[in-house]
Amino acid sequence: MIVGILKEIKVAENRVCMTPAGVEIMCKNDHVVLVETRAGIGSGFSDADYISVGAEIVATAAEIYARAEMVMHVKEPQPSEYELIREGQIVFTYFHFAADEQLTQAMIASGSVCIAYETIVGADGSLPLLTPMSEVAGRMAAQEAAKYAESTQGGRGILLGGVPGVQPATVLVLGGGIVGTHAAQMVCGLGAKVYLLDTNLDRLRHLAEVMPKNCFPIMSSPATIRELVQEADVVIGAVLLHGAKAPKLVTREMLKTMKPGAVLVDVAIDQGGCFETSKATTHSEPTYEVDGIVHYCVANMPGAVPLTSTVALTNATLPYALKIADQGWQKVARESTGVKAGLNVVCGKVTYAGVAEAFGLDYTAVEDVLG
Repeated sequence: MIVGILKEIKVAENRVCMTPAGVEIMCKNDHVVLVETRAGIGSGFSDADYISVGAEIVATAAEIYARAEMVMHVKEPQPSEYELIREGQIVFTYFHFAADEQLTQAMIASGSVCIAYETIVGADGSLPLLTPMSEVAGRMAAQEAAKYAESTQGGRGILLGGVPGVQPATVLVLGGGIVGTHAAQMVCGLGAKVYLLDTNLDRLRHLAEVMPKNCFPIMSSPATIRELVQEADVVIGAVLLHGAKAPKLVTREMLKTMKPGAVLVDVAIDQGGCFETSKATTHSEPTYEVDGIVHYCVANMPGAVPLTSTVALTNATLPYALKIADQGWQKVARESTGVKAGLNVVCGKVTYAGVAEAFGLDYTAVEDVLG
């Protein structure tokens, strides 16, 4: 198969979807790999690095879209790419369709086969291609929270861990999954008092056993959130509904009860955000204020640490990319329910229920497009 590795063009996105080490494995399995020139620069990989393992460097994204049977990205295709995508072409990337109707309609119109990293399911029910970036984003959420809690950044001017004789900050983490757990571990390590909320009692029992003593796992409810946001110096939104829009857990009314200069970090922004007042921001302009509350809602947080993120992403995506290239998407989807779950839009039809529900579109079962 001819596989295309595209350069990311989203603002401040420095990751690349495959390292030279990954490309080498693809080439050794008799696949032709086209890499857009300078695609790896932001992650520390030169064109020469890719050439040395067998890749062909291509000057433009247009040529890759014209030649490749499968194209790979980190982030979703941008509007300038929509018309380049061919009917029947496999597009393998993070899509987060439920948060972007324009993207959804464009991919329907393209007739392409859209396989979303974020909805592929592992044998254990996990999301193996979302996990590495969730780990990065969770840890980054703690770093950004600590930064924007400083008065010079618009925050309250509080050190998350305090010092001897001074109270630490209170951090509220919404969601006890991968993002929330990693965020809580980091802020606990800094010495903050952490409330970690989730709706799964078994998960809370597990977290109570493994998390540090300054982390308090609590059952989530609207009443509990209303109460704890008043105490919080930082709130980290880490809620995920597989392939669907995130629920709005913190309302604008709640902001009025919070401490002036408190910080909201919305890691769920890729899926629409879990704060009512969230709107996507960029690394160049990461924050804004609403009612005196600092909002950090960067939609591609791991893009700021590409040296870590690119390697972690390749570790997770490469086995799937190789299998799809070896066998074709239909055969892989028929044999793997996990990959079948990754099919979101196929040949003009929406094949993921959460995406169809988000925009009131017709839903087609994957089995119907597989034949």
